[in-house]
Formats: sequence, structure tokens, C-alpha cells
Amino acid sequence: MTPPSSAHSSRSVAARIGRWSTRHRTTAIVGWLAFVLVALVIGSAVGTVNPSNDDGGHGDSAKADRILNAAYPDRASETVLVQARGHGTTTARDPRFRAAVDDVVRGVSGKPGVVEVASPYAKGNGGQISADGRSALVSLKINGDSTLTAKRVDAVEQAVQDAATRHPSLFVGQFGDASADKALSASFGKDFQQAGLLSVPVTLIILVLTFGALIAAGVPLLLGVTAVVGTIGLLGPISHLFALDEFINEIVLLVGLAVGVDYSLFYLRREREEKARGHAPRDAVAIAAATSGRAVLISGVTVMVAMAGMMFAGDATFTALGIGAILVVFVAMIGSVTVIPALLSGSGKWLERGRVPFLGKRMAAARSRDIDSGGRVWNAVLDRVLRRPVVAAVLAAGLLLVMALPVLHMHTADSGTDALPRDLAVMKVYDKMQSAFPGGEIPAEVVIKAKDVTSPRITAAVKQLEADAIATGRVKAPVDVSVSADKTVLSASLPIAGTGTDAASNDALAVLRDDVVPKFAERAQTKAYVTGMTAGSKDFNDLMKSRWPIVFGFVLSLAFVLLLLTFRSVVIPLKAIVLNLLSVGAAYGVLTWVFQDGHGESLLGFESTGSVTSWLPMFLFVILFGLSMDYHVFILSRIREAFDRGMKTEDAVAYGIRTTAGTVTSAAIVMVAVFGIFATLSYLDFKMMGVGLATAILIDATIVRAVLLPATMKLLGDWNWYLPRWLEWLPSVGHHELAPAPAPAPARIPEPAHREPEPVFP
Repeated sequence: MTPPSSAHSSRSVAARIGRWSTRHRTTAIVGWLAFVLVALVIGSAVGTVNPSNDDGGHGDSAKADRILNAAYPDRASETVLVQARGHGTTTARDPRFRAAVDDVVRGVSGKPGVVEVASPYAKGNGGQISADGRSALVSLKINGDSTLTAKRVDAVEQAVQDAATRHPSLFVGQFGDASADKALSASFGKDFQQAGLLSVPVTLIILVLTFGALIAAGVPLLLGVTAVVGTIGLLGPISHLFALDEFINEIVLLVGLAVGVDYSLFYLRREREEKARGHAPRDAVAIAAATSGRAVLISGVTVMVAMAGMMFAGDATFTALGIGAILVVFVAMIGSVTVIPALLSGSGKWLERGRVPFLGKRMAAARSRDIDSGGRVWNAVLDRVLRRPVVAAVLAAGLLLVMALPVLHMHTADSGTDALPRDLAVMKVYDKMQSAFPGGEIPAEVVIKAKDVTSPRITAAVKQLEADAIATGRVKAPVDVSVSADKTVLSASLPIAGTGTDAASNDALAVLRDDVVPKFAERAQTKAYVTGMTAGSKDFNDLMKSRWPIVFGFVLSLAFVLLLLTFRSVVIPLKAIVLNLLSVGAAYGVLTWVFQDGHGESLLGFESTGSVTSWLPMFLFVILFGLSMDYHVFILSRIREAFDRGMKTEDAVAYGIRTTAGTVTSAAIVMVAVFGIFATLSYLDFKMMGVGLATAILIDATIVRAVLLPATMKLLGDWNWYLPRWLEWLPSVGHHELAPAPAPAPARIPEPAHREPEPVFP
């Protein structure tokens, strides 16, 4: 009979929670399921509050948007394009062309909520006919908020479609706020549904290949899925305190599935390993709780600290994503240290049910044979790395630096309409409009607020604004001027050059903000603001550049402190930060090379915008730093555990990496597969996110953890554990209890090589 393990007497939080869960199996399991169900019911009952128009934006563009939102009633702008097909001679002067335009005007007029229908043939609307005379625009407004206009636009779209059917010789199509939002929401919803449906079976297949049994594979997946569902439920009531971005569920799915599977794997692999060593099932669970459970808690706190960095981005969307990411990591962490021990308690034989023929027996035999070896591939790599650590470290670091080189010319910008899928009908109409009326759908808007914007002084200033703007050569006619009903707000729409976020558009914005608009404000004797897609993108980009030192500093400094307290070393956290920055830098480089430089266009099915979307670098850093710390803490915990049992540092490094190799590989494959699914979506920003995340995790789990980490730890030797004497007062959050003693093991398990007395560091 196996004697009790020291894990039974462990006083760590994880060990105490594990003991409670094994003694109260039913309470732990039913309690977890009840929590998920109650959270889901409450979340569904209260609903989720999304940000209003006033919650977003930064800088001058945000000020202008708030003025416009307050001055104008809720409404959506829509435009119908009537265009001659092919290269014929048909123009807007032809009777059949005019008949089509009149048909559109009659069809949309009188529809619920439709107001201000403007025909291109009406007096003063000459600007709605293109310069070549082959295209014309019918503009209209639909009253109501976003929910109401989404319903009302159906009737307008049907009227436009009917007109197109009656005039097949002409192209008739619609684009606008409500129609585009409706089409894009449907497209994104389809994409996200596809990602969600694919991620679960892909994860299950990988886990089945890992464990060789369906039940064992289902445990990590079950924890990940229930953590995601419970978190989404909790976000409902939270959104009534902090409005949450509509894409938060997708981020919760990404992060929750990743950490949920990771944490479960940590537990399951350790428990199986200890049973293979000869420990009784209850002892194996106790050891897993005291070791892997502790690693899960440390890793979870570190990941949450990293995610908290998003709170310092100064943007409501980042704050919302930070809340969602922190919450799902917390929920998954709590579930892993309570439910998993409860499920594993008892004999644990039920986990072997549903064995895959041939695969299940082979996996069981491999576990018994390779308790400490880590498998052939990892052994081959590790042996060579430890034999020549200098060469391995130089080559690996050099490779990562080469991969990071494209970062030197990274250009960030809001991808705007260029990121949207071009196969959508509304985007095809948009592209035709942009070709016929450059800048018309993405103008810069100059906004002022005064007691009477129709006064002679302001009227004269507006006329001069139009003349000055067009004279720059970067603004095209016509300039559309709109005045609020109470005559206190005026908006001038200036069609600018470019696509909205390219160099031409940014140059036009700079000229307006630096020269044209200040002169206009001086003449009008009031403050003037510039908004629009280009202005909003520029202001957001400026915000990200100003905030990244704060976010990076917060994440890195807090991670340093946590790792310092955990491993009682200043070298370990410094090295962890450097290694993580190398992997993040390499991921940035790949992202720039693939998307900005356009080398992955044919493979991934996109057209490069010449930039990386501005929100992604900061988001990737926070997410990647957090997720990579999972592996780092897990591996270092095993290394430190072996070191505390008496192994030399070099032997402890080899032991720790070999024993965690299978877990790290399985978890990394799951993450890469799930993140890779997002690279198949139609929205360019999500393609970038999927490729960036998958690349970084792949780099982190291979080059960093299998080569750089062991090579640098061997080179540093016992200096890995260096803690200055003036820091010895620091409290310890783990790794100072005696590590679990080995069971009376079979002879095949090698005894650890004991190290010489540690040197006394200054």
C-alpha cells in the first residue's frame, strides 16, 4: 500500500481546495453546474447592454460626434445608386435612366420612417450626378434608433430591389447606415457561428488524440465550455454597470476555451502521471492539487494581471474586453481547482471509458513507459539544446529577431471599410459609389456649435470653408452642409481623397485640421471639430500610441512582481519577460509581413490595406503575454519542484521540460487550432487576430519553451534562483513547501541526481 503523500499535509490554498473537493464531490460538481445554469438564466433575463454612440471615439472626432448625436434625432442615412451598365452611352439625361431614378424615389417615399428623399434631378442636387454622367444617387433618411431602423430598412431595400428588377438594363443598388449594419451583422454572426461550431469539435479531436479516450478528452472541453457559458451569463448584469462591446462573447470564447483546456490538462496529466508512478488514486489527486493546482492559481492570477492591462488603454472597447477576459480566466481557474479534483477523486477509472480502438491502449502504454522521458521528439531536441546551450540560445534568439524585423516598418491604421468582406452586396454597391463619387461615402465632417449657425458671419465662413477645402486639391465637390432644426449645430461634409484610412486621406485630414479648419473657426468665431472615418481612425491610432507604454509597463511590472514572489528569484521573472517579448515581437513581425506587406493574400484570401489594424498590437500583447505565462509558470513550477527535491539545476530543467512536454504540446495544438479558425473568417481584422495569436502560441510553445528556456537556464545554472539578500523579506506564494515525495516507484523511474550545496550569492 502506498504511504500517504506529503501532498495530504500541504497547507497551500490549492491543496486545501483540492482536499475539500475530493471530500465533497457531489457538492463541488453540482455546485459548479448550478452556478453555470443560474448565471446563464440571469444573463439571458437582464440582457446585455452595448455601448451607445456617445461611448466611443477619442479626441476632436469624439467631441464632434457627441455634438452631432445630441443635435440630430436618431436616424440612418441611406443612398441608392443608379448606374449605367458596361461601357455604353447611357447617361443620366436618358429617359430610361430618369425613369429608373423616379421609380426609386416613388418606391422609397412614404415607407415607414423615411424622410428627406432627395432626387438627383431636384434643384441644387447636381452633385448627386457623377462627373461622367453615368451614375446618380438618391439619398434619404430613416428615422429611429439602430434597432428601429434595422427593421424599417427592410421595406426600403425591397422597394430598391423591385426597381432594380423593373430596370434590368441599369444597375440599382443601396448602401447606408442601416443596410450596411444589417448585412455586416449577418455576415459577422455567420462567421462567429462558424468559429464557435468548429472550435469545439476541433478541440475535442485533439484531446481525444492526446488522451486516447473520449471521456478523458471531454473533461477539459467541458470545463472550457462551461466556463465560457457561465462568464457570458455573468456579463449580462455587469453590462448594466459598464456597457460591453458586442464582440466580447467572441473574445470570451477564445480566452475561456484556451485557459479552460490548459488548466484541465495541467491537472489531468499530473494526476495520471502520479498514478503511473504507483500512487493510489486519492494520493495522485492530492499531489496534482498541491502542485498543478498551485500552478493553475499562480498562472491564473498572472494571466488576469496581464488582461487588466487593457483597462489602461483609455478606450471603452478595451475596458470591456479586459473585463470579459479577466472574468473568464477567473471562472476557469476556480472551476479547475474545484471541479477537476472532484471528478478525479475515487478510482478515476471512469475516465478511461470510451477508449479509441488501438489509440487508447497505445496512449496508456506510452504513459507508463515515458513518465519522465517526454517522448522521442522532445528528448531529441532537449538533448541537443542542453549539450550546446550557447549555440541553441544564439540560433533561437537570432531566428526570433529575424522574424521580428518587419516590425521596424509596421504601420498601424484603422482598416475601415477595406477590412470588410467584398463579396457582400452592400460592399459591391459601396465600391461602385466610391468609384463614381470618390470620397462621397467617407467624408470628413466639420462640425460647429453656436447660438445661430445661420447667421451672416457663419454663412460667409462656411462658403469660404468650401472654397478653401476644394482649393487644396484634396477635397472634391460637392460639399454638403446640414443644419440642425434648432439652428445651433452645423455640419459640412467634405469628400476627401483616398480610401478613408490610406496616406491620401490622412494627408487631406492633416491639411484640414492644420490649415483650413482653424481659419474657418477664426472666421466663424467658434470652435470647429473634424470627424469622420479618417479623423476617428487618426485619433484612435494616436491614443494607442500614447497608451502603449502605460499598458506595457503595467503588465510587465506586475508580472515581474508575481513571478518574483512565486519563485523567489529576480532572474526568473526578468528572463520570462525577455522571452515573452521575443515571442510577441516575432508574432508582430509575421503579422506585418503577411498582412501589411501582403505576402499571405492568396493563401488567406484577402487584399492588403498596407497596414496592421490599430487596435491589434496592444490587444495581441496583452492576450499573448497572459497565455504564454500559462506555459511558463507550469514548466517553471515543475523545474522548481525538482530543484527543491535535490536535483541539480541542469537536471531539474531537463526533468521539468520533459515531464511537461506532452501537456504543453497538447495545449498549444488546441490553441493554435482554435485561433487558426479565426484566420478563415471573412473580416480582415479577425484574420489578423487569428494569425497573430496562432503564430505567437506556436513560436512560444516550440522555439521559446523547447530551446531558449532550457538553454538559458542551463547557462545561468544556480544563478536562476538568485535573490538578493535585501529582498529575502519578501513573502512567498509557493514553492517553499516540501514538494510531494515520490511514491515507492518501480525501478524504471530514475532517482534525481542531488546537487552540490548552493553557492552563497552576494
